[in-house]
Amino acid sequence: MNLEWMAWTIPTATFFITIAIILIGMTVWEVISPTIERKGFLPLSTTRGDRLFIGLLGSAYIHLAWVGLSTLTIWFGFAIALVWMVVVMRWG
Repeated sequence: MNLEWMAWTIPTATFFITIAIILIGMTVWEVISPTIERKGFLPLSTTRGDRLFIGLLGSAYIHLAWVGLSTLTIWFGFAIALVWMVVVMRWG
């Protein structure tokens, strides 16, 4: 039986560790200061966790679009995704 294993490269491990740290941080923040729903520029009332999920999902789509539609370095796509995350978390 031949099992295929995921290749854990440094960038892959860093990505998943970063997501885990963000989730732990958000959990601690929620315990210390419970969130209240608010309405921002998004067309629905959201909590911090909702905005984090929407921001991460949007960042994934930005990266996929950048890789698929651009020949420029991925770091530009990363910068755009980071700005998206900040905007959604702050004003979303």
